[in-house]
Amino acid sequence: MDNQEHWDKVFVHKKDSEKSWFQPYPATSIAFIDELNLPPNAAIIDVGGGDSRLVDVLLEKGYADITVLDISAAAINIARERLGDKAERVHWITGDILKFIPSRHYDCWHDRAVFHFVTQPDNIRHYIQLMENTIKPHGALIIGTFAGDGPEKCSGLPVNRYSQSKLVNILQPSFEKIRCMDEKHQTPFNTTQSFTFCSFRRV
Repeated sequence: MDNQEHWDKVFVHKKDSEKSWFQPYPATSIAFIDELNLPPNAAIIDVGGGDSRLVDVLLEKGYADITVLDISAAAINIARERLGDKAERVHWITGDILKFIPSRHYDCWHDRAVFHFVTQPDNIRHYIQLMENTIKPHGALIIGTFAGDGPEKCSGLPVNRYSQSKLVNILQPSFEKIRCMDEKHQTPFNTTQSFTFCSFRRV
């Protein structure tokens, strides 16, 4: 089973209450985005957005240039169906981020829980270079990963775990830290997962 098949299966067979990452409202991500004071026409990409509610909130806030990229077509279909007519206001991309060839640049790149699935050194370097080349100069990166004491696997796949300092160091020198925080994410089944969240400015 390749990665796309794996994630399609997850999204087809699991309810929201069975997805450890599910958030009815993405409060931390929205707080980081709000701090950037982006204009309504800012180009925002949510990498690994899947069926996340982040796109719903961004539309409600009046953002007019939103892209959602996810490896799972099933996840994107769920989000599109949920949004109804509003889905037409979003750019949807189905694909593996490591194979993504962007046709434009973005003011804000948001990644909650994708980067930690990129575990091979060559792929990590590729992902960082992709962000370097795709985020506009002085644009923003918001990234959330499992923390040092977070899970070692998610949905049966291995992950890398990052402290604040480790995440900051691996993204230097192209990204300058704005701020970092630790988060205890409460899963729908009442367990907690430790996350590291940071925002950066593209140097």
